[in-house]
Amino acid sequence: MTEASRERALRVALLSRSDTWRAAMERAQRLAHGDTNDVAEATRAVEDYRQLARDLASARRLAPNARAREYLEAAYAKSHATLHRPVSHPWYAVVSLFRDEIPEVVRWLTPHLVWVTALFVLSVLAGHWMVRTYPELISLFASPDLIASVERGNLWTDGILNIVPSSVLSARVLANNVVVSLTAFCAGCLFGIGTLYLVSLNGLMLGAVFAFTALHGLDDDLFRFIFAHGAVELSIMCLSGAAGAAVGESLIRPSAATRRQSFQIAALRAGKLLFACVLLLIGCGLIEGYVSPNPDFPLWTRVVIGASYFLFMVALLRGWLFGRHRKRTRDLSYV
Repeated sequence: MTEASRERALRVALLSRSDTWRAAMERAQRLAHGDTNDVAEATRAVEDYRQLARDLASARRLAPNARAREYLEAAYAKSHATLHRPVSHPWYAVVSLFRDEIPEVVRWLTPHLVWVTALFVLSVLAGHWMVRTYPELISLFASPDLIASVERGNLWTDGILNIVPSSVLSARVLANNVVVSLTAFCAGCLFGIGTLYLVSLNGLMLGAVFAFTALHGLDDDLFRFIFAHGAVELSIMCLSGAAGAAVGESLIRPSAATRRQSFQIAALRAGKLLFACVLLLIGCGLIEGYVSPNPDFPLWTRVVIGASYFLFMVALLRGWLFGRHRKRTRDLSYV
């Protein structure tokens, strides 16, 4: 048999295996999509992978320009991707995020959180002093309806449940709080100036409204309204502001080779904190929709709810809810 005849025979024998290639491709697709969990099917896929590799090497030599070679390459690539894909453990990823990654982000953001919180507190004091000294300045921070309501001796929140159901109110509050938090974070792209502006503005508004209600003897009622949800809600705003400030600092003082790389690292790292912030804001929305405007809840229950939810936030951000303390103790026992 001549060399040409031998190669032709090998080519025919190779092409006769097309049904086997098709079956291997289909098996790899079923495994990739999770349509089967049969051990025998997975074992067969490993054998397919080896056979496809051998057939592909032969096809590249015997029929480099044939469509069979292209199909073999596609089947081999699919088989390779299916067998070598990383193992997916969604629950473990969630636990790792809240137990390890978010507490590390909070620790990294601690300097930013300190001065953002200080800026917010100073803004609250400044807003309170401005309206306390010059009451007409309240028009800079509050709407005419809010001002008119307080001047009549009523909080704008009185009777709100008679107008808006608690479920709708919770959804509105959640949407607004999420937008504010995301804006405070994204505003860090403006070299941190946008974040500073938002934190300062919210502090001025809070201080101004408290001063204005105090002038009309309604500050106690306002405190009763906001205490149950306010501690966590304001903390989340400061956390979002600290994340935005870190992003801004990465542009001002790059820690990587370029500003772009520094920005990407800071944004991806600080952005993990927003997952916890959104979860906490869901709770704030529920409290503000069902508890805060409801006069049936006395002050002591509001204090208990507010303090308990604040401690829950601390435990979540420190990773204690997912066993971070136990993990550290276990790791130290091996040292």
